[in-house]
Amino acid sequence: MTAYAEVVLLVAIVVVVSALARRIGVLAPIALVLVGLAISLAVPWQVQISETFVLVGVLPPLLYVAALQMSVPAFRFNLRPILLLAVGLVAFTMLAVGLVLHLLLPALPLSLCFAFGAVVAPPDAVAATAVARRIGLPRRVVTILEGESLLNDATALVLFRVTAAAAAGAAAGPWHIAGEFVRAAGGGVLVGLAGALVAGLLHRRTTDPLLANALSLLTPFAVALAAEAIHASAVVAVVVTGLYLGHRLVTLQPAASRLQTQAFWSLASFLLEGAVFLLVGLQLADVVRNLDTPTGTVVALTAAVVGTVIATRVLWLFPATYLTRLVPSVRRRDPAPPLAGPAVIAWAGMRGVVTLATALALPPVLAAGPYPRDLLIWLAFATIVATLVIHGTTLPAVARRLRLPPDDPTEDLLAEAAVQHQASEAARRRLEELAPDVPPEVAARLHQLTELRSNRVWERLGDTQETPSQAYARVRLAMLGAEREVFRRARDQGRIAEEVMAGAQYAMDLEESMLLPRGAPPERAPAVPDAPATCAHLRAHPAGPDPVDVAGCADCRALDRTDWVHLRRCLTCGHVACCDSSPLRHAQAHFAGTGHPVIRSAEPGESWRWCWPHHLLG
Repeated sequence: MTAYAEVVLLVAIVVVVSALARRIGVLAPIALVLVGLAISLAVPWQVQISETFVLVGVLPPLLYVAALQMSVPAFRFNLRPILLLAVGLVAFTMLAVGLVLHLLLPALPLSLCFAFGAVVAPPDAVAATAVARRIGLPRRVVTILEGESLLNDATALVLFRVTAAAAAGAAAGPWHIAGEFVRAAGGGVLVGLAGALVAGLLHRRTTDPLLANALSLLTPFAVALAAEAIHASAVVAVVVTGLYLGHRLVTLQPAASRLQTQAFWSLASFLLEGAVFLLVGLQLADVVRNLDTPTGTVVALTAAVVGTVIATRVLWLFPATYLTRLVPSVRRRDPAPPLAGPAVIAWAGMRGVVTLATALALPPVLAAGPYPRDLLIWLAFATIVATLVIHGTTLPAVARRLRLPPDDPTEDLLAEAAVQHQASEAARRRLEELAPDVPPEVAARLHQLTELRSNRVWERLGDTQETPSQAYARVRLAMLGAEREVFRRARDQGRIAEEVMAGAQYAMDLEESMLLPRGAPPERAPAVPDAPATCAHLRAHPAGPDPVDVAGCADCRALDRTDWVHLRRCLTCGHVACCDSSPLRHAQAHFAGTGHPVIRSAEPGESWRWCWPHHLLG
């Protein structure tokens, strides 16, 4: 089979298996590993991969896209637990696995055992966050898992480099290890910042979406190569560049470039992640065939290594979570979470890309013992598969059993509604400034569009009949379908050129993407919101008990109308009126006529308040 055919076949398998995994509810990395193993056992298909391919060709883009999507405020707030996992836990796992392996295989030098411990120490971001998002874990748990995976690779690779060099006979005292860390981490930060500044400058000067996309593709590889050239951590450099650019991307790229870049990286990361896990499975049969160690020894060593990897994470998480909060300043800033949170994080220890790459970089036999390099590679691969299967298949059940509550989507909607209201007010003020130069009918259309965007979020808070925004989206989608059909017929009949069809189709596609409901909660909001804003009005008007026996909007009923959407109760006089999405907007009219400042939602299950004068949510 030619290399070209192999690539096409790999991509096809990734797509088909991932689609089937989603349909039957199985985690895609697990399915790909198992399918790869089955193929390797059934067909003599040898696909050779090297550590250079993984570390230079796969890891930088995966880390870059993850860093681009990471919330910098959330990352900064959770930096302490992230570092405890990404540095402390990786070092602890390396030491524990190394000691266990040396105890079972005394012929292997301790430094080589520690090098193997560094191989299996870092969990994989892809598998853990895929499970976390699918089962709806709290946003802070997801943020800690993602942040850990962004930094633990650098820790593991530095530890592996130092211990592997020590196994080869190089000096590796405490000062040498500390110096390697400083050089790797400090150099990586400097290279990452320099790469971010250069890439940011180029993005500001690039308006063509295709060129911006190409620049985004080159950035992680260029930064990684620059870091490797000075023997700094390419992982840290890529992560720093991605965090910097992701936080400022809205000011660096025009909208068209951002849309195209996001679509490109979604596809690239999907294919790269899938290919890596499929290749793990394809390598396993060859690794097994190369083993010449007695089966009983292999089984005992595999159970010991996998058990130690799982146990060290559990043993580290709880002291790291609760003992650090004995410090008063830490406890005040971040109170101790319930036990369910650390327990779920402790059980999210799937291994993946970095373990694969560093396992392939293990040095040959460095001692006269009977245990070859292939045995260590098998143990690393077995750890990947075992943790994927054990943790990946049981984590949803563990989260359900612990009753870890997911984030309340209503809180996100309330926060979004408050900020959208402020954004709409800013848009209206800007429209008023430009109104003298705008035809009245255009100004009216723009004002209506602003109202629609502002009301759409508030409407999603209720679960009553179809709201005006939902009706608008439903009808407009049908209208777009009719428009597309007319353009398609005109193109087929030769009345318009293909370029005309493509331009009209692009405009309709953009409009449709704005109308379709979002299928998932926001992924990159800050993990811990800022302290809620308040004012004297909100403090003076507590929510009180839930409203009961709400007959409807009193003002609408007086006019013999029942077409309100949602209801609001005035917390000064108790008057119930309709919301801003309703045709007559009696709640706002009540405030304008009485000056009563605070309303509360009168919808079942909602207790949020709104201060009219200050535009604040309570």
